[in-house]
Amino acid sequence: MTSPTPIDVATAYFDALSRGEVPAAMALLKPEVIWYQPGDNRFSGTHQGLDAIGALLGGMMEASQGTFVIAVNGTMMANGSMVAVPVQFSGTRTGASMDMPGMDLLTVDDGSITEVRLFSSDPYIEDTFWG
Repeated sequence: MTSPTPIDVATAYFDALSRGEVPAAMALLKPEVIWYQPGDNRFSGTHQGLDAIGALLGGMMEASQGTFVIAVNGTMMANGSMVAVPVQFSGTRTGASMDMPGMDLLTVDDGSITEVRLFSSDPYIEDTFWG
């Protein structure tokens, strides 16, 4: 049996997120995963490990009043173990909203995501939204 390609893993991760299956998405992250959240807001910075990533994502869902959504909006591209994923992400909360394209860069090793780097097209709007 062949191991999944980085594109296979990224596809499975985003498919799980699109179905709201967060545990299935989290299962694709290596336990010591490193997540680089951009910007200058309460969620920005480097987060490491499943507990930290779970808290980050849970905090985003709480801050967005359960409306935060991310969807693949283009073709995934691989370069070795890295996968660039064009995304569209949005959310609303009382008094604010955001809806913008971004790019997620995933590093995949042995069928697990080991690193996540996120890029947003308008960091100011994202920072304002997250506060």
